[in-house]
Amino acid sequence: MYEQTIEEILNKYIPEQELSEVKRILYGRKIEKLDLSIAKNASNFEIQGWKLNGIVEEQIRPPRIVRVGLIQHSIVLPTTSLIEDQRNEIHCKVQEYINYAATYGVNIICLQEAWTMPFAFCTREKYPWCEFAEDAENGPTTILLSKIAKQHKMVIISPILERDSANGDTLWNTCVIINVDGTVIGKHRKNHIPRVGDFNESTYYMEGDTGHPVFDTCYGRIAINICYGRHHPLNWLIFGLNGAEIVFNPSATVGSLSEPLWPIEARCAAIANNYFTCAINRVGTEIFPNEFTSGDGNPAHHDFGHFYGSTYITAPDGTRTPGLNRYKDGLLIADLDLNLCRQAKDLWGFRMTQRLDMYANELAKFNKHE
Repeated sequence: MYEQTIEEILNKYIPEQELSEVKRILYGRKIEKLDLSIAKNASNFEIQGWKLNGIVEEQIRPPRIVRVGLIQHSIVLPTTSLIEDQRNEIHCKVQEYINYAATYGVNIICLQEAWTMPFAFCTREKYPWCEFAEDAENGPTTILLSKIAKQHKMVIISPILERDSANGDTLWNTCVIINVDGTVIGKHRKNHIPRVGDFNESTYYMEGDTGHPVFDTCYGRIAINICYGRHHPLNWLIFGLNGAEIVFNPSATVGSLSEPLWPIEARCAAIANNYFTCAINRVGTEIFPNEFTSGDGNPAHHDFGHFYGSTYITAPDGTRTPGLNRYKDGLLIADLDLNLCRQAKDLWGFRMTQRLDMYANELAKFNKHE
């Protein structure tokens, strides 16, 4: 049931003339494909490339094109394998994908949430899963990616399970941002932690303490809204107020819970906040050795459900790319014209008509009552 994307279903069953109108309504203006002539879509890997250009040809500002890459992938070894072996095999696979992205000149690449491990937070077991946690600045994952970033002059966004040994060995769900010279620019810790169904993440870590940082890179101003934060409009809002031009949303979410919401939330955020959004989800079904329950009266089970991929990008005017596959690894590449952020503000006037003063007063009153 997960082998077809919504785009594949539409292409298969809707006549060509009607299909163009359906896509206009569902996805916005028509966009061009990137020339990825040397790309090879293997049976277990897909690559797509798109251009999200500005909506006007400006006379004064030249286009500000940045090429981003998003990687979705499954785990490699069974969850019963040794922790270090699991992580090393994922490292090897994703390193190959990043190197592949570099051949296409990708400037910024973002990986999925907790990309170095199975998404084991459904189990509520502390061990062995806590052993995947590592130091954000000096752990094996950051050391590996720092070398790759420097080699390719690439900004890499790496979401990991962080072990904060300087503060009582606390765990955090963290994104590490690595600069083109291999140094760590900074990190962002997940603002909103789910307590929904099998998403028992507060068993392992709590809400982050880094606020809403925006990282000024040589390619543009970027921010990271980790997974569950996409359900919170104010979370998206503050990244925009702080000047983000691209907000990445590395995620891990399953079809039975969130798939109807997936194509809507990051797209709405791009429109409301006049920036690009990049939504990344893992793929596959991860089987764990011990049964666990969802607290809903249903039988215990060994898996979280199917992670449905469907990674996509939305422009500030609401135009979006098709999604990647729902069942196999993939690389989504897109050229983003960052001038479109201002163009969308001028066209729609959302920032000008935002009335932040009014809502700030109302929120202050409500918060006081709470």
